[in-house]
Amino acid sequence: QVQLVESGGGLVQAGGSLRLSCAASGSIFSINRMGWYRQAPGKQRELVTFITTGGTTSYADSVKGRFTISRDNAKNTVYLQMNSLKPEDTAVYYCNARYYSNRDSWGQGTQVTVSS
Repeated sequence: QVQLVESGGGLVQAGGSLRLSCAASGSIFSINRMGWYRQAPGKQRELVTFITTGGTTSYADSVKGRFTISRDNAKNTVYLQMNSLKPEDTAVYYCNARYYSNRDSWGQGTQVTVSS
């Protein structure tokens, strides 16, 4: 089992920045990748970005060049730096860990609101 605890999020004006954190605990050795999803009201949850244990990253086209995922292995924590935020980035952001190749663990979710 992998447990995830998120922090960060909040309200920011368009063009501003926020940083989300996600600390993992439990069966850390089994994690294949960690990332972030988001879900806006009335929309399906979508993948924003992930980073693999090998350091490979992937981003949704909508956030490329604005968001950066990083990790601190010593702290078992991943970060999502969000710059140049847009109102359409408003959503609940969920940390995700894919472990044992086909199992998913989720954080509790954190609200990000970008005002125009």
